[in-house]
Amino acid sequence: MKSMRKLRRAGTLLLLAATLTSTPARTFAQDFDSKYATELVKAGTEAPQLKVKTINGKAFSIKSLRGKYVVLDFWASWCPDCRRDIPEMVRMYNKFHGKGVEFVGVSYDTDKGAWAAALKKYGITWTQVGELTKMRQSLSAQAYGVNWIPSMVLVGPDGKVVLSTVLWPKLERTLTELFAQKDAAAADSPVTIDGAKGKLSGLVRRPSGVTGRVPVTIIMHGFMGNKNERMLALLADSLAARGIASVRFDFNGHGQSEGKFEEMTVPNEIEDAKKIYAYVASQPWADTTRIALAGHSQGGVVSAMTAGELGHGRVAAVALLAPAAVLRDDAIRGNTMGSMYNPLDPPARIPLMGGRLNLGGDYVRTAFRLPIYETAAKYQGPACIVHGTGDRVVPYTYGERFHEIWPGSRYTELPGYDHAFSQDVYRAVELISEFLGETLR
Repeated sequence: MKSMRKLRRAGTLLLLAATLTSTPARTFAQDFDSKYATELVKAGTEAPQLKVKTINGKAFSIKSLRGKYVVLDFWASWCPDCRRDIPEMVRMYNKFHGKGVEFVGVSYDTDKGAWAAALKKYGITWTQVGELTKMRQSLSAQAYGVNWIPSMVLVGPDGKVVLSTVLWPKLERTLTELFAQKDAAAADSPVTIDGAKGKLSGLVRRPSGVTGRVPVTIIMHGFMGNKNERMLALLADSLAARGIASVRFDFNGHGQSEGKFEEMTVPNEIEDAKKIYAYVASQPWADTTRIALAGHSQGGVVSAMTAGELGHGRVAAVALLAPAAVLRDDAIRGNTMGSMYNPLDPPARIPLMGGRLNLGGDYVRTAFRLPIYETAAKYQGPACIVHGTGDRVVPYTYGERFHEIWPGSRYTELPGYDHAFSQDVYRAVELISEFLGETLR
């Protein structure tokens, strides 16, 4: 137990370190708000009144929307950053308007014709207001402290500001958390399964109110991760809401599973994954024709290679989040998480994080010649890959490579997102769960 607690602490520290060092986007995003959102109205203050008219010339009052959440989107058709973000705003409108969120576009167009043309071109259907004057001279910009567009202000039902930002992922993350509805009847059931290096600790989530056999997704964590990571738990929630069961587990030497971390290798993690697959296939509630594999980081590599070894006949779909095929290149370079070694003759133990944890030499030896893409390519079924362009731990080009070896796979790049998708983890989870929902249901 003492060594297990040490591993969990080390894993938490590594996750924190990876999050802080993995992405220029996270720093970029924080700097963007710290630079361009400093004058925006502050959270907790009363939302100022808007002395504006709709594009049709009718008077508009934000008080008319009291009792609802309101997104004020400050933009202009001539603004390239605004045009870049419009598809995301349209998507969020379609996602949240049905839940009672009102969207109001506050335009700084001075040409009404150009404004109207942009609404038609981009399919913007929500309320549009403006003053037909330049941003710097507008009353709305002065009232709300808008110095940069696009800017977004979320107003609560009580008329007070909930969030002010220039970053749409922050807006979506906040709205998602406000309207999150966890299936209270669904709960994780602990399970213990024989693995490659001892007993594996797992959690089974079955959708409530669903009878008969159901599709199942096996969820795999990354290097030094564990089954309780927030992103993986959110994925289990999202899948359950779509009628899909899930099993997430700790690989050998991780979390609450048996085994030593220094004996962990990608090949024996693949054996762990196969053991979990066999467990799922033996369950009377599991539809064996609809079993999917999903993994983050190294868990993505294990998912892809396991799918290749099992084949499309046994795996119905594969979903990868920032798949860490870089692990082979790291081994060849002799540099894993900043620890240097001779890749041609690695030591028995490679200290990580100042010696808090040791990586085994077998990990390097097996990773050095690991046929990641060659094995994964044997699988040619439905697949989805999500990767952030701001990922410094695993550059997005590794996600692109999986997309190349799987013709017809769905590939989504999230601009500026880091390895942990910390800008908006809900967006990454949504993309994966939507794909699995469409494919398995």
